[in-house]
Amino acid sequence: MDFTLPITTGGEFKLSSLDRPLVLFFYPRDNTPGCTIENQDFSRLYPEFLAAGYEVLGISRDKHTTHCNFQKKHALQHQLLADPEETACNLFGVMKDKTMYGKPVRGIERSTFIINKNHEIVKEWRKVTVDNHAQEVLDFIKTL
Repeated sequence: MDFTLPITTGGEFKLSSLDRPLVLFFYPRDNTPGCTIENQDFSRLYPEFLAAGYEVLGISRDKHTTHCNFQKKHALQHQLLADPEETACNLFGVMKDKTMYGKPVRGIERSTFIINKNHEIVKEWRKVTVDNHAQEVLDFIKTL
């Protein structure tokens, strides 16, 4: 499993080039209430994730420039990956048919994956509820 996507630090991120474990969380859209809270929670706990040896990356279908503005606006410590072509979204199976305001839409199902340094998924959360999720993920990796 591998992908390459634009990252908010500039340039591109390639999963296979990462040499440490990763928390990869997929969220629907920048600047929406739940997604903002989720990103702020992961950002607040980011130093603890790093201390545990994990990188944290958020990913959505937003464009790179949108991510850069969102990251700056909320002073997010972790980086964001732009996946407007749904490359990683499809690889991880997070694109789902939903109903919004009575109309069918296709969008990201909020999901989080723990990926070890061998690039294998060791834990996944699907249909994530934002409240306390980042702390739950941190608590889990501390048990590994």
